Amino acid sequence: MTIVAGVNIPDNKRVDISLRHIYGIGPVNAQRVTAMAGIIGNPRMKELSEDQLARIREIIDKGHKVEGDLKRETNSNIRRLIDIGSYRGLRHRRGLPARGQRTRTNARTKRGARKTVAGRRRVAAKK
Repeated sequence: MTIVAGVNIPDNKRVDISLRHIYGIGPVNAQRVTAMAGIIGNPRMKELSEDQLARIREIIDKGHKVEGDLKRETNSNIRRLIDIGSYRGLRHRRGLPARGQRTRTNARTKRGARKTVAGRRRVAAKK
């Protein structure tokens, strides 16, 4: 296992796929990093030289906010929304979707498992 930005990267996968194991680096950023590092083709991580690994580490350390810094920034942004009392902050505080999705029928992931409520059964219409 190779360590980049404090994360163990799998050696048996291709470079652009294995860089995605770092929080904050997706498909596009992984391809940009490999291009900036001058890696030709798409070799596996174990096929890279120490010089190429050092270039990848340097590019990620200097040019990308990843792992702990990115998580800290995201949490502080959410905390700020909650503190100022915005609508999105209220939705985050209540654990509901914050981007306008419907919650009447969906949003089971955010709302949790269904809770049975007594007396909610449909009454058959009498004729």
